Amino acid sequence: MAALQQMQVARGDVTIAAMTRSGLTAVTLEEIGAEAQSAWLAPTGLVAGAAAARAIASGVALPLAGATRAFVAVELLARREGRTLAAPTSIARLRAFAHARGPATSRHIEARLAALSAPRPDWAGLSLARPLIMGIINVTPDSFSDGGKFLAPDEAAAHGRALLDAGADILDVGGESTRPGATPVSPEEEMRRIAPVLRALVATGAPVSVDTRHAATMTMALEAGARIVNDVSALAGPGSMAAVARAGAAVVLMHMQGEPATMQRAPVYRFAPVDVLEELAARVAACEAAGIPRARIAIDPGIGFGKTAEHNLEILAGLPLFQALGTGVMVGLSRKSFVGRLAGGGGGAATETRLAGSLAGALDAVSKGAQIVRVHDVAETRRALAFQAAIEDA
Repeated sequence: MAALQQMQVARGDVTIAAMTRSGLTAVTLEEIGAEAQSAWLAPTGLVAGAAAARAIASGVALPLAGATRAFVAVELLARREGRTLAAPTSIARLRAFAHARGPATSRHIEARLAALSAPRPDWAGLSLARPLIMGIINVTPDSFSDGGKFLAPDEAAAHGRALLDAGADILDVGGESTRPGATPVSPEEEMRRIAPVLRALVATGAPVSVDTRHAATMTMALEAGARIVNDVSALAGPGSMAAVARAGAAVVLMHMQGEPATMQRAPVYRFAPVDVLEELAARVAACEAAGIPRARIAIDPGIGFGKTAEHNLEILAGLPLFQALGTGVMVGLSRKSFVGRLAGGGGGAATETRLAGSLAGALDAVSKGAQIVRVHDVAETRRALAFQAAIEDA
């Protein structure tokens, strides 16, 4: 790994060293003090399939989100004076440490371990025991991928049906581009674009999601039969929480630093994975207070939304941490420009050249516990996941 961290990635100044822990201060468990009572736990030492089952049965591992993966160790992540401390440890040693520090620390650590390991309830009527594929349908003239391809409602609906045939579990329909630098679209124009497409796809019986940050569009879509709201602003817009709570819908809360028009200008984090997790934790708590149960919530760390390539890689490398909130986790990195740059496919307009990197990212996300991947290339993702599962089950 040390050698890899010095390699230069083709076509850019981003290196594999972006995946190192430059935002962390490495410490021993004994150097953690009162911060342990608010610390997060990032699962490490992940195993899958039959190996995971054996590790859990032998008592050396805990299940990751109750599914087919397990973790044998953790990294305790704590804040101190603006720094993020990282202390790797085994589960048994962590529990002994917490017990020695007293009941409050022990209760906190056990609650963190329980959130990481508990099975996820069904979400939007779908089991999260296996990875779900959300297929993307952009009814927009300016999305970074597929923009302008499916403006006609019949074409967009036909594309949605093709994604279902290819293996999509969920269809995500959006009428406003939220790519970096995108111009906002009014709810009226957004609804005009997507309403006939939503109705046609709901009629198939498939789970349909609406990709919007506008409460009026959410209400229209949910009344038309959509089951899920996928919101890049994590229901921060006026009336959005009330719309979702009133409809009893499922929701994806995505993290975004800033607004699409300006979010990539100079994003800053202390340590991106923990910063993003804490902001999402606050949004989950706000939703619960507004009457949206945690079981109806999934989170998305928002790859590429107010994040540099280095931030994206840190988040993807630390993805198991996001199971800490006890919700489903969705990852959407399909065809994004940084994927093209790092995979050697280019970060320009040729988004179709980014398939290899997109598939690698989806497989890695699932291997780290993500329950949902949001993709353009459904058939290829489905086949890749099937092969990955076959290897893990051997």
